[in-house]
Amino acid sequence: MAITEETVKKVAKLSCLELNEEELHKMKQQISDILDYVEQLSKIPTEGVKPTSHVHGVTNAFRDDVVKESLPVEKVQKIAPDFRSGSFCVPKIIG
Repeated sequence: MAITEETVKKVAKLSCLELNEEELHKMKQQISDILDYVEQLSKIPTEGVKPTSHVHGVTNAFRDDVVKESLPVEKVQKIAPDFRSGSFCVPKIIG
């Protein structure tokens, strides 16, 4: 599947990537290769194939939810580095 340089530039801009001409050409080719491969995969007949999330039959080992007593607030306050007004205080990480 052909992809235009304008499309690659738009995707790069949306991804906050700055690409020089060499990178732009390389990215265009890589995206085209990926889309060609996806097109090949879409031609594979899958009628009657049971949908699966794992090919090996792996399942999650869930446990039953059991309601238990919580730690008392006083005990949590003692072990927390910074606890004020009934809440954990953590450093701001998002500007």
